[in-house]
Amino acid sequence: MSTTRTVALFMLVTAVAACAKKEASRADTTRLDTTSAAPSMGPGAAADTTAAASSAPLTDANIVFILHGANAADSARGKLAESKGTSADVKQFGKMMVGEHHALNMQGDQLAKKLNVTPVAPANDQSEAQAKTEMDSLTAVAKGAAWDKAYIAYEVGYHQAVMDIATKALAAAQNAELKALITKAAPVIQKHLDRAKEIQGKMGS
Repeated sequence: MSTTRTVALFMLVTAVAACAKKEASRADTTRLDTTSAAPSMGPGAAADTTAAASSAPLTDANIVFILHGANAADSARGKLAESKGTSADVKQFGKMMVGEHHALNMQGDQLAKKLNVTPVAPANDQSEAQAKTEMDSLTAVAKGAAWDKAYIAYEVGYHQAVMDIATKALAAAQNAELKALITKAAPVIQKHLDRAKEIQGKMGS
C-alpha cells in the first residue's frame, strides 16, 4: 500500500476519533432509545465510523450502532487479511479479528434485542462509505510484505481509536448492561492493540 493511502487511512481513524470524543464529552444528557420494536443492524455499518461528525450527544442507540459497526468492519478486514496476508502473524491476526469481533458483535446484537433498542446512526454518519473506502484501498493493493505492513499499521491506529471511543462510550452509556458490555469488550480490544503492535515491531519500519 502506498504511503499516501496509509496516511489517508490513519487520518480517517484520527478524524473519527476526534468526532466521537466531541460527542461523548456531551453525553451526560443521553437517554436509552427504546422506541422501536426490533433492532436494525445492517452489515454495512462500518467501524471506522465509530461516530459521526455531529454536535449532538451520543445516545445508547448511537453507541449500539457504533459498536456494531466497529466490530463488523474489523471482522471484514480480518477476513481480507486471512486471504491477502503473507506472513503467518498477519494471517493469524486476521483470523483473530474475524473470530473475536464476530463474538463481540453477537453479544451486542443480543443485548440490543433484549433491551428492544434499534441501533441509530449518529447524525451525519458516513460509516458505510468510509468502510467501503478502506476495504477498496486494502483490496486494490497487491499482497506482499508492503500490504502486511500497511494492514498492521492501520490496525494499530484503528484499535487505539476504538479504545478511546470505548472509554467515551462507557461514560456516555445510560444502560447498566450496555456499560457492562463495553467494559467486557475493552480488554479484548486492548489485546488486539497489543498484538498488532507486537507484529508491527517484528516487521520493523
